[in-house]
Amino acid sequence: MLNAETYLTPQKGIGGQIRTKNEDFYVEEIPESNPSGEGPNTWLWIEKNSRTTLDVLLDIARELKINRKQMGFAGMKDKKAVTRQWICVSNKTPEELQGLGEKLHNVKIIDIIPNQKKLRMGQLVGNKFRLMVRDVEDPGTAAQEAQEILNQLKERGVPNYYGYQRFGKDRPNTHLVGKALIMGGVKEAVDRYIGHPYDTEPKHIQEARRFYDEGELEESLESMPSGMRYEKMMLRALIKEMKKRGELTEKSYILALRSIPKPLSRMLVHAYQSYLFNRAVSERTKLGIDQYVKGDILIDNEEHLIHEFSEEEIDNEIKNFQAHPSSPLYGSKVPLAGGKLGEMEQKILDEEKLKLEDFTVPQMPKLGSHGIRRAMRFKIWDVSAESTDEGVLVSFSIPKGCYATAVLREVMKVDVY
Repeated sequence: MLNAETYLTPQKGIGGQIRTKNEDFYVEEIPESNPSGEGPNTWLWIEKNSRTTLDVLLDIARELKINRKQMGFAGMKDKKAVTRQWICVSNKTPEELQGLGEKLHNVKIIDIIPNQKKLRMGQLVGNKFRLMVRDVEDPGTAAQEAQEILNQLKERGVPNYYGYQRFGKDRPNTHLVGKALIMGGVKEAVDRYIGHPYDTEPKHIQEARRFYDEGELEESLESMPSGMRYEKMMLRALIKEMKKRGELTEKSYILALRSIPKPLSRMLVHAYQSYLFNRAVSERTKLGIDQYVKGDILIDNEEHLIHEFSEEEIDNEIKNFQAHPSSPLYGSKVPLAGGKLGEMEQKILDEEKLKLEDFTVPQMPKLGSHGIRRAMRFKIWDVSAESTDEGVLVSFSIPKGCYATAVLREVMKVDVY
């Protein structure tokens, strides 16, 4: 996991491989509530394979000839996986959505139920995972070790690292795009998003990005495959600006960033915040994950700061997952810890040559962030590890916003995506 250096559990780990095929990585939402069966909004319980949540929403919006803003979802789900989640279409009846599933690529619509309320981001308890770890030396012994590690994580918590999904695996640069925005480089942010090919990318994609780097915008657009949907959106905006003005200005690059869906553009700065957060969690984990350290800023399960507490009693609350040590998701107004912990958190900023006010993103204030304190560990439940003929089947549930790969990283003791 990018910028994550510290393990919590002492075992060697079972090694192995994940995501040999998408079916090895199964995710299912645990919703806050299920649709009632009555109301003006329609919820779709979908299963998707090898698709991003945003891509599915854009496809549905196209088929229904509606604005994407008329749709809602509770959480983003992995692309390289089989995932189940609710999607909401506002002011559409189930009858109007009949036959939709036949028009969607790698998507099954399992249920269509009306509901009074719309579905908003974050309206879920967490996610259930069922993951196959292949290529382990001895599945029986590996399953026992995996169960031991899972039991320890259940008791102490899991380091709350952001996974590669936040940054990209074959092209781990989303945080660099966000960093460019924070440092005032709108053009550099767009350049990093569209250009700068990686050796790990397919050759035809590298070529399309090189066309952009060479200023050949039309050639870049024409050579990009349909899967590069957001790069193409930006390129069309830039080409339009070039034809209109004869040159590209800072405003042109701002318009290019505005051309992609807002959830995606907001994730750019968040990716850089996540990169810094992983470093802060790595440092804090070295001091113990389930105990108070002088200077800690503690939060509860609703991410509210705990201002008053007894040092004699707080460790029990931490062990019972009622309170959590936190690390900064750096932003313009986030408080830093006290004492040595605060010095550690400030050092991360200093090494990046950053100040907290940089996170206001003056060129695009709507992409700026005040920052928050985020729990540096998370709870895990319903844990199990089972030996099979194919490897070790690992199952568990975790809260929303947390990454299964943070769990697998501890179980396998390898970098996982």
